[in-house]
Amino acid sequence: MRIGHVIGKATMAIQQPSFKGGRWLLVNPLDAAQFNDACANRPALSSQPTLVVYDNLGAGEGDIIGFVEGAEATAPFDHPIPIDALNIAIFDSLSYHPF
Repeated sequence: MRIGHVIGKATMAIQQPSFKGGRWLLVNPLDAAQFNDACANRPALSSQPTLVVYDNLGAGEGDIIGFVEGAEATAPFDHPIPIDALNIAIFDSLSYHPF
């Protein structure tokens, strides 16, 4: 799982019916140094590339989310589905203390 900041959304005129009810978020992954302050203060854009993440949990712009990519992103679906990243958590707070 990676952690990112929702910086916007993507709107599609046509999409596969199995995506109905969800939305597409533009997410900037956070660097580890940003984790502890991310929920309290809007984080700056990191140097990591922004991703399009499918969301059916209700995240919105400004939220800090946890997302998975690749095969893990397709695991919740019963059929093959063309997504690269899936939102799996919306954080209220983060406390990060590496070992």
